[in-house]
Amino acid sequence: MSKQIKRKKVSTGRIFTYLFLFLASLLSLFPFYWMFVMATSPSSAYNSVPPTITPGNMLIENFKKVLNQIDFFHAMWNSFIICAVVTVVVLIISSLAGFAFAKFKFPGKNALFITILLTMIIPPQLGLIPQFFLISKAGLLDTLPGVMVLFFLNPLGIFLMRQYVSQSVPDELIEAAKLDGCSNFRIYRSIVLPIILPAFATLGIIVFTAVWGEFLWQFTVLRDPENYTIQVALAQLSNTRNIDFGMILSGVFWATIPLLLVFLFFNRLFISSITEGSVK
Repeated sequence: MSKQIKRKKVSTGRIFTYLFLFLASLLSLFPFYWMFVMATSPSSAYNSVPPTITPGNMLIENFKKVLNQIDFFHAMWNSFIICAVVTVVVLIISSLAGFAFAKFKFPGKNALFITILLTMIIPPQLGLIPQFFLISKAGLLDTLPGVMVLFFLNPLGIFLMRQYVSQSVPDELIEAAKLDGCSNFRIYRSIVLPIILPAFATLGIIVFTAVWGEFLWQFTVLRDPENYTIQVALAQLSNTRNIDFGMILSGVFWATIPLLLVFLFFNRLFISSITEGSVK
């Protein structure tokens, strides 16, 4: 009798858990669905009462308007180049720094690590003027490298890699490699790097998404339409007196597709990093 009651409680708990997750998923996906609905509808549907919740038939027409206003695909390519380069550089720097902070002993290690973490609490707007001054003096104003260089050092990436390396790479394995004559870089390349690949996927998704959606710094640095990223290019769509919401949201919809593809591509490694951490 008690077993039956326990099974009923467990099954009821699972039902409520799955129901909650289902509702949470719907709430999370609804903004993207509504954006798709507006991208397929005329601009008048934006303020319609009751609101439009079914897709229209103007997706291609609205996107043609976007192509007439901005060089959409060139801006997408610029954004992809920036995000790809920044992601690769951040992964390399963060993994090397995380490995050093996790497994090496050197003077001032804790103080330096805390200093890096403290930079995370500084609002990026406070550094906008001095960063713009430095980029201008370096001759990188209105260039893609001028946009990239600001994101190369990622405190969150260093913190995540340090935590993952300290928990996933045994000290005994590193000591054994040193006894075999391996250099520190050889240990990083042959031992540490294969182990932290799931963390690479997680950090890569975070960095790529953050840089892709960043607007303020790109808008400050870039002036030539030839160098516009997709975020800066989409901002030009709202510079007209009569705003076409269908056109704008069509551009936003297609600009979101690369983020979904990146997540789907790294999804297996991303889930692996989460489950591996929970098992440990």
